[in-house]
Amino acid sequence: MTLAPYACDPAKTRGRRYLEQPAPTRSEYQRDRDRIVHSTAFRRLVYKTQVFLNHEGDLFRTRLTHSLEVAQLGRSIARPLGLSEDLVEAIALAHDLGHTPFGHAGQDALNECMANQGGFEHNLQSLRVVDHLEERYPAFDGLNLTFETREGILKHCSQHNARRLEEEEPDGLGRRFLDRQQPSLEAQLCNLADEIAYNAHDIDDGIRSGLISLEQLEEVPLFASHRRETLKQHPGLSQPSQMRRQLYEVIRRMLSAMVYDVIETTRASLSKAEPDSLSAVRQLPPLVGFSQEMQQRSVTLKRFLFANLYRHPQVLQKSEQAKHIVCELFEAYALDPSEMQAGFTARLDAVRDQADNSQAGARVVADYIAGMTDRFASREHERLTGRRLL
Repeated sequence: MTLAPYACDPAKTRGRRYLEQPAPTRSEYQRDRDRIVHSTAFRRLVYKTQVFLNHEGDLFRTRLTHSLEVAQLGRSIARPLGLSEDLVEAIALAHDLGHTPFGHAGQDALNECMANQGGFEHNLQSLRVVDHLEERYPAFDGLNLTFETREGILKHCSQHNARRLEEEEPDGLGRRFLDRQQPSLEAQLCNLADEIAYNAHDIDDGIRSGLISLEQLEEVPLFASHRRETLKQHPGLSQPSQMRRQLYEVIRRMLSAMVYDVIETTRASLSKAEPDSLSAVRQLPPLVGFSQEMQQRSVTLKRFLFANLYRHPQVLQKSEQAKHIVCELFEAYALDPSEMQAGFTARLDAVRDQADNSQAGARVVADYIAGMTDRFASREHERLTGRRLL
């Protein structure tokens, strides 16, 4: 496939932090993708919460299946735009590697625990995983991914954290946040594919769980319009026995509509802006996006899911229990680091001599908890406290 002039070309990558010889049969972005797929952090995603805790059902999305769906949607959009599919796939598969157990509840709890030590944010943690925490190679920590993949992983970053990153890596990932520039189009695309994926699959999981209904979704224009079209074309799907098939068809149409809208809108933006290079893309406003109408429909859907699914009393109850688990784990390990696995205990011993060893030590504990699956965190909490919350 021929890449557009504004795409990320693996032959022109800004490279890796540690110099390596090129692979004989794979591009640099293909190599990144393969390293991510074979990483320990990627395998853990299969037992990490998306919305519903892992033990609540076998068919609900996890962080792993969500990441695969983001990658599929991203590649479908990247190809007609002339972007690097391999880079999009690598970013999509890695974007949630730093997520805690128990989804956003776990992240919020760990952020509270780390409030006096710089906080916790899963985008930064995903970068931390691929830069430092994976231990697979003899010559360096992390996966040593290309600059472009790492840039796509770090979707958001405060000015404080950007300055810290710039100190650690001059003219690196923090620079664009300080200069208020845009990332690559591939990174912009993954951000939107993430939104498309969770909007669609959270509807599916929400209905499967019984917490929201098809009737409630009639107040969401994006869903309701495609449901009407589906039933008009396939009236037999209105039968109770065909509800699952009806839902799948409506979601399929929604996904297609959002994907084609992004492609059409982004093509128009590119035609108007006429970027002739990746450097030009960085100087322009965001170019990958929905049309104004689709953006409004997407916002309405997100508001519905927030009010009716993410804030549902049953979800909130589980979230509060999950927060207690994370907070009590953090307290237990901070008091007695020997309760952690040996590798993390050794890391904690290694940072004790640092000038700010309290913050470094807390970060080691946060790394340990963030890497846990839902199941392991629950078992560890029960082992340490004698109580089973989930």
